[in-house]
Amino acid sequence: MIDIDGSYMEGGGQIIRTAIGLSAVTQKPCRIYNIRKGRPEPGLKAQHLAGIRAVSRVCSGKLKGYGIGSEKVEFRPGSIDGGNYNINVGTAGSVALVLQALLIPSIRAKKKTFMDITGGTHVIRSPTTGYFRHVFCEFMKLVGIEITSETLRYGYYPKGGGKIRVVVEPAGNIKPLNITEREGPPETEAWSNASSFLREREVAERQNKAASETVSIDKNSVKYVDSLSPGSSITLAARCGNCFLGSGSVGRRGKPAEVVGREAARALKKSMDSGACFDSHMADQILPYLALADGNSKINVSEITNHCKTNMWVIEKFLPVRFSVENNVISCLKS
Repeated sequence: MIDIDGSYMEGGGQIIRTAIGLSAVTQKPCRIYNIRKGRPEPGLKAQHLAGIRAVSRVCSGKLKGYGIGSEKVEFRPGSIDGGNYNINVGTAGSVALVLQALLIPSIRAKKKTFMDITGGTHVIRSPTTGYFRHVFCEFMKLVGIEITSETLRYGYYPKGGGKIRVVVEPAGNIKPLNITEREGPPETEAWSNASSFLREREVAERQNKAASETVSIDKNSVKYVDSLSPGSSITLAARCGNCFLGSGSVGRRGKPAEVVGREAARALKKSMDSGACFDSHMADQILPYLALADGNSKINVSEITNHCKTNMWVIEKFLPVRFSVENNVISCLKS
């Protein structure tokens, strides 16, 4: 049983997602305690609970002590079979964050995995489903993992109700990455969306226009969608030859569409100006896959966040790897 202190470093849901996912793929049981201890509402929330229960289903595992508000959970993994799964977060909790836990074991399933996940698709403090598709999944292709996704319904806060469909192919050998310099100039694309309630105010167009005033955008799209709650979001992605940089921003009541667009554009510009090959969000999301790869990796990231440091710490508990950082270059070395 691997013991994980859930209050370590940033003490958030990242610890839970990575630990449960790696527990399943390594077949090493784990116990997580002090879950989100330093947060205003400690313990498991609906989004975390949906994630760990989904992982347990995917790998026929056994959970002990789980529930809303639980500060300790034990997990014993079983066989990862693949197949079809319907998962409902039950709130506007992020479907992309649930996927962060689910994808780690799914790549080692005996057969293809099909997942329909209902919840929030474009919500604050989490990747949009656009970022998942246009940045995360593109990096997965580089390491030899095939993941396809489609946003079937858009879900904004507070009602959620969005749905993403994800298909994961079982992966063979996972390739290491050595990407420390970009190989080409950026080609940038924007995807701006808003609920149909906001069409008359041209929210999606205004988000897109504001973003284009901060960074050069080569292609853009504007979409209005039916949703349970009014909401909006914009996702930006820049392909730089051998790598992808992304950003996103989500609207809320009282936040002008222009602010949403500029927020996403400034985040992307910061990553582009840094010379890095991975934005700060992708920096921590890629780490479990580099640790599972057949060889050493080295990547240049825009920022070493607490999420990133936390993920390194958790991964080293489960896998025989060692991470080192020098000038925002992360090395993943096999022990």
